[in-house]
Amino acid sequence: MKKPLLFVLFCTFLNIYAQDKPNILVIMVDDVAPNALSAYTMGMQYPTPNIDRIAKGGVLFTDHYSQPSCTAGRAAFITGQKPVRTGLTTVGQPGNPLGLKKEDPTISELLKPLGYMTAQIGKNHLGDRNEHLPTVHGFDEFYGNLYHLNVSEEPEQADYPKSEEFANMYGPRGVIESYATDSFDNTEDPRFGVIGKQRVKDTGPLTTEDMKTFDEELVKRSKAFMKKAKDADKPFFIWHASSRMHVYTHLKEESKNLATKISTDGDLFGHGFIEHDGHVGQLLDYLEELGLDENTIVIYTTDNGPEQSTWPHAGVTMFRGEKMTTYEGGLRSPFLVRWPKEIPAGLVRNGISAHEDVLPTLMAAVGKSNIKEELKSGKKIDGMNYKVYIDGFNNLDYWTGKSDKSARNYFFYYYETNMTAIRVGPWKMHFATKERYFDDMVAHTMPQLFNLRKDPFEKYDDLTGFHQIMGKSWVMQPAIGLLNKHLSTFKEFPPRQESASLDINKAIESIMKAGAKN
Repeated sequence: MKKPLLFVLFCTFLNIYAQDKPNILVIMVDDVAPNALSAYTMGMQYPTPNIDRIAKGGVLFTDHYSQPSCTAGRAAFITGQKPVRTGLTTVGQPGNPLGLKKEDPTISELLKPLGYMTAQIGKNHLGDRNEHLPTVHGFDEFYGNLYHLNVSEEPEQADYPKSEEFANMYGPRGVIESYATDSFDNTEDPRFGVIGKQRVKDTGPLTTEDMKTFDEELVKRSKAFMKKAKDADKPFFIWHASSRMHVYTHLKEESKNLATKISTDGDLFGHGFIEHDGHVGQLLDYLEELGLDENTIVIYTTDNGPEQSTWPHAGVTMFRGEKMTTYEGGLRSPFLVRWPKEIPAGLVRNGISAHEDVLPTLMAAVGKSNIKEELKSGKKIDGMNYKVYIDGFNNLDYWTGKSDKSARNYFFYYYETNMTAIRVGPWKMHFATKERYFDDMVAHTMPQLFNLRKDPFEKYDDLTGFHQIMGKSWVMQPAIGLLNKHLSTFKEFPPRQESASLDINKAIESIMKAGAKN
């Protein structure tokens, strides 16, 4: 009798322990700059009253960094590592063997042993093989797409190859619905590999018609998971990743003129973004309806800067550059956090923060403040041995107002595998730059130096008036010291896999290196 009684008491303790943990809802919009939110620009662009509720009820960050592209931004967020470590440095393509590896722990894998129910709803973009799906990386459930949105509509093009052979080799997977399981399924797909410990269903292609209301389905599923977790008396972690505002924007009839009164009927981005704000409102309202809002951490952010090159489907940024560049426009992102139980309303933070900080900060919020050190030394979680270098910082005190100083004072800017800039405090040095998405990256013999307080929009180019770099050469020494320290970590923690690149010459170089090893 003792053993069953102890087991019951242990399970009861776990349930009570889990109930004290905050719920976590991360809303990740796609390709959006801070200026699109009225919380940042007081309606200079669009009214976003629902997104603003997060800012007004919590904390707004002005100097937060994502990554220059979709896959890199999402990898940095979910793993806490620089994408160059995981190999997820650029936009993932259908059929690419690269993807999230089992050796790199995710936020969800760290939360599961603490009693969390976990779901990813929406865009993943961390690999399309079965081994890459969220449900073998700590998520109980997944429903969503695996690529940048426009890939899913390419099969509708008139000249797209119609053969089954082409589709099987190069075509995108449809919207995936998958669930984690305890049993291992040895069934192997010739392209996508062994299914593993999950149940996977391809629900069909994400067509342009489906795109008009796809985010409504995502909202419905996130709400259902909240209810499911509440009924089970367990905390939840939901990564809700909308398809808005990635190109191309396909709107239902009721959304086609949402921005017309304040902008123009041709403002596709504006119509879609105002629609998206309504979806955010539905999620926040449902949290309140369930009585969960007080102890739920709500994060609103994006994966990278806007893709101005495809305007007006895409948005614009007030910063220099755009997506796929390492000027501020490529990475400077909205970042809002609301947690009524712990974060005072109306905070504004000007210190540096980054997607890599989310993992250690959330783990601190649930009582695991030493996770970075534990993973560096090596930690066994749910039967898996992890030993990784977390690049993020525990910034919980800064989030909650207990400290006025961010734990992060520097940031390394990577374009794919190339480090192109460093920021230390207000000073930013560019070693290579490109202005637009499709431009070539150009290296500089003399770094461009900007003070991002004096010139946050990087308007003054020091290559045409270089007295600042000549007069402030002392700025470089601390930056080089931080760089050397950063690079030294790769000796013990080398990149997990060879990174992909959209640069064909880099791709060829990678293939040649692999051939030489063999």
